[in-house]
Amino acid sequence: MTEIEKHHHQTFKSIRHQDEDGNEFWYAREFGAILEYQSWRAFERVIEKAIEACENSGQKSKDHFVHLDKMIEIGKGGQRSVNDYMLSRYACYLIVQNGDPSKPVIANGQTYFAIQTRKQELQEQPSISALSEDERRLAIRREVTEHNKTLVAAAQKAGVETNLDYAIFQDHGYKGLYGGLGAKDIHARKSLKKSQKILDHMGSTELAANLFRATQAEEKLTRDNIVGKEAANRTHHEVGEKVRQTIKELGGTMPENLPTPEKSIKQLEREQEKKKLTQG
Repeated sequence: MTEIEKHHHQTFKSIRHQDEDGNEFWYAREFGAILEYQSWRAFERVIEKAIEACENSGQKSKDHFVHLDKMIEIGKGGQRSVNDYMLSRYACYLIVQNGDPSKPVIANGQTYFAIQTRKQELQEQPSISALSEDERRLAIRREVTEHNKTLVAAAQKAGVETNLDYAIFQDHGYKGLYGGLGAKDIHARKSLKKSQKILDHMGSTELAANLFRATQAEEKLTRDNIVGKEAANRTHHEVGEKVRQTIKELGGTMPENLPTPEKSIKQLEREQEKKKLTQG
């Protein structure tokens, strides 16, 4: 991670607040200033787009964008009321997604809030948190499968056409996330047979890291209108690197150092099917 990226990530943390119940939030006016918007009116237009995106995603915008009036000093002891918002992490994510990606602070914010939001979602979903490790693996593996389909579509649109092209494209993503290790290296590290799939031999934490990589690579390819195989490969590698750096910032274990589960996803699926038949 560059010094600029580190600075931006630290800055996003520095303006984070907590309410009485310990819930984190950001003030829109502070956030807009960090994102280098010169006027509140310009930033408010981005907020409006983010609110629309929130509603379109099926979420209640009022849960994430809490409007409030604040009193500010205007000189000579005077005060006046201004509009502001208390923003959830998800709201911040939507704002940076609707911001100008040519600004380094916006681009870094897209990575920071995307990864943090996704991590929080996986941790807080009652359906996920209540599951056992094996059940989490099955649930996240299914998500990875679905998101890989949209990643394939985005890569094809960028110019990744043949199966070989896509294998090279995927390898770039792995190398970014695994500190230079490609698919063959990871395969060997896990002592897998040639026919076994890497993703079927990952724990829930490692699967989640790869899910972040896939979702963010797909979004970046689409959002930035990436064209050409080389540009797509470079983008996938950069996304993998940023996910790795965020894991490091959070004090997590690097994906290549996470343990390989004893049972594969295929074994778990067979056991699950057998259990259903027995119960049925």
